[in-house]
Order: sequence, then C-alpha cells, then structure tokens
Amino acid sequence: MNDLILVVEDNPDHLELTVLTLEETGIKGQIAVARDGVQALDFLWGRGEHAGRDTRRQPSFVLLDMKLPKLSGLDVLLRLRADPLTALVPVIMLSSSSEQSDILACYQSGANSFVRKPVDFAEFTEKINRLQAYWLGVNEPPAAR
Repeated sequence: MNDLILVVEDNPDHLELTVLTLEETGIKGQIAVARDGVQALDFLWGRGEHAGRDTRRQPSFVLLDMKLPKLSGLDVLLRLRADPLTALVPVIMLSSSSEQSDILACYQSGANSFVRKPVDFAEFTEKINRLQAYWLGVNEPPAAR
C-alpha cells in the first residue's frame, strides 16, 4: 500500500521530529507537510500551490496541530468534516494542551483522536510510532469512493 500522511504543524522542531519519526518507521508512501491551516486545506482540496493534485487520493490520516497560524486546527477540522471530499479522512489532533475543554472541542468537531504532545523526546517519538502503527496497520478505512 502506498500511504499518504499529512502533517500540519507550525513549530519547526515538532515538524522535523514528527516527519523523521514517521520516516524511520519505514512507511511506504508520502509524507506531505503544511505549516498552517490554509496550506492544509489547499493540499487536501487541491488548491493554490497544490492545484492539479489528484484529490481522489486523500491521506490515510492527518496529524493536525491545534494551534496554527492563519486558520486554527479546530477550524481546519470543522471544514474537513463539512466537505464530502474530506469528511471521512481520519484526523488526529496534536496539542501540548491537556485542558479538558480543548479535548472536548476536538472530539465535538469530529476528531478521530486527541494526542497530547509530550515534552520528552523519547515519549514523543513513541507516540508517533504508535499512531502510525494503528492508523496504517490496524485501522480499516472505508473503501475509496
């Protein structure tokens, strides 16, 4: 299987660590990157610099930071869920917050998962490894439409 993962993260350190960890797991496919909410939507919907991208190929999952410039992670999530093209794409919200109100807002907005970003490097890479293993190896997505 040739997977596609979209990582949406504005913090360069978190982005680099996430991408490196995903690459080290040996995934067969592509890791796309967006640094803000607008870039994420442009990628998913094939607009802007991604015009012409085959939008029939949507990510196996999206790692979406909650706090992003231009358009917040929650706003991105709400827009994804409102569009038939992206409504079923699994979205894992990433945040350094452990506030119950943030967790609740993510699930109420249609997140498939909420993961708190740990401060510890080893714990962070372990969580990313587990996410990748579950969403690419265990989860059974619906057939492409």
